Amino acid sequence: MDDFGVYAVFGVNSPPQRLLCTSGSCRVSLAVPPAARQVVLFSSGPWGERICVNADLNDADRIPITIGKLTPYNKCLSWEQWEEETWTDGVTLTVTLEGGNLLMLAMKEYTPKDAMAPPAPRELNGKRKRERTAEEEEDVEKAARRGEQEDNVRPNGAVEKTTPVRKVRGQGRGGQRLFLSQTCVCVCVSYSTHLNDTSPVTSPAAPLVSPSGRWGQTMCPIDAQTAILIGGQGARMQFCKDPMWKLCTEDLSWVAAETLAEGPTPEARIGHTAVYDPDSKRIFVFGGSKNKKWFNDVHILDTQSWKWTMVEAQGKVPPLAYHSCSLFRGELFVLGGVFPCPNPEPDGCSDSLYIFDPHLSIWYQPIVTGDKLSPRSGHSACVMQERKIYVFGGWDFPVCYNDMYMLDLGLMEFSAVKTTGKAPSPRSWHGSAVLSDTKFLIHGGYNGNNALNDTFIFDTDTNSWTEVTHPELSVPRAGHSIITMETGRPRPSAEEEDGDEGAGRTGRCLLMFGGGDNEGDFYSDLTTVSVEELLREM
Repeated sequence: MDDFGVYAVFGVNSPPQRLLCTSGSCRVSLAVPPAARQVVLFSSGPWGERICVNADLNDADRIPITIGKLTPYNKCLSWEQWEEETWTDGVTLTVTLEGGNLLMLAMKEYTPKDAMAPPAPRELNGKRKRERTAEEEEDVEKAARRGEQEDNVRPNGAVEKTTPVRKVRGQGRGGQRLFLSQTCVCVCVSYSTHLNDTSPVTSPAAPLVSPSGRWGQTMCPIDAQTAILIGGQGARMQFCKDPMWKLCTEDLSWVAAETLAEGPTPEARIGHTAVYDPDSKRIFVFGGSKNKKWFNDVHILDTQSWKWTMVEAQGKVPPLAYHSCSLFRGELFVLGGVFPCPNPEPDGCSDSLYIFDPHLSIWYQPIVTGDKLSPRSGHSACVMQERKIYVFGGWDFPVCYNDMYMLDLGLMEFSAVKTTGKAPSPRSWHGSAVLSDTKFLIHGGYNGNNALNDTFIFDTDTNSWTEVTHPELSVPRAGHSIITMETGRPRPSAEEEDGDEGAGRTGRCLLMFGGGDNEGDFYSDLTTVSVEELLREM
């Protein structure tokens, strides 16, 4: 007997309410009681062919506060008001079941007619605001007269522009907000009622074939043909509903991977790190943030059993986001990052180095000598020849850096690197990747006002910078991911395209995914560039 159900508990003193069951609708939306300051969502019974249950907690403007997903391996979610700074009265919970051959039923909505016009966007420090065109101003005025507003949540080209900048406590969020005087109420249509209803049926949304646009995610190779994408945030500061993907580099195809893994999956987040250890064949995910919530947890994905575990680590490490994490001799070297400070102080940046030993499940701080680097976040760190870590850029609000430090892993000594050639301008949230034993690449980033699109290669033998140009690297972006891997279809040069030569050849390529442009667009494209081609530009 299939006795599957999804239940919600609102507040600590309320009994569970059944939201979904086998014989009912596969989508339900209901108002959260104003007195409830906690929401717990869980499933009970066999999942069968069901894939997942998507959960959205929306504010009175129907803008998502937070999202989550129940799966056969992660059967419980919980939220508390103090974690979500936009949680006010008028919150609604929407849950949608995927899989199990159930129909998606139409939702009837009531929209209040006395909505106020949206207030003007507020601006974060160090953030450039896009001016409205005359046509957009006219559209906003029309929406205000109608008492309604378009709710466009497309990852790319969204109406409401958001900027990939670090949130500083005490500052307002940017972007337009529409505050309604009443709560939007969604009426659920049960399956039995729907059979006699003549209203049109909303078809289930087609499954995604590639990740949605985002920034602040991680991407790491796990073998010669596979890379894993984890986390990220898209338009309207929404955490991605498709947080985990597998990339096959043989044909550059994507496979949604979240529901494939067993065990407790990491909570949605940005600014985390994910590092693969080829010896243990495990991915280590550390830190990150989600609205007011900061993480110092370590999650491990075993890529052989495809199972998540959460580490109960000993030792002390602060909650960190936008830090760097490097693997050396099986240990994680975590440097810098943002950490939360008590209100009303702004969030601070770290200059400390923490090391995690997976064998002992313990954090410790090593004794480090030499030049002391400034506190920073959003920097890059490249391990070169298994002997040195090169740290570049980053920022500590409101200052951006373009300096270089090198950590000698044998001596545990930092030294400032004196470079020659044209250096990259100050930046943070740039992409970086190792190209060879002596060269690594820096691309794009954010300088406090604009996203950047320039590319530089650093030579560790000569300590020199070289700026290179490539048409595939010309789009300004920040918070993107760059890795190098072998691919089955490298992008041919112009000569090869003209002569149809090199078809089917494999080669080492730079793969770049995602990021934002500081104008509200978040990318979902996967760009490939031949490493050999880039090195020839030097």
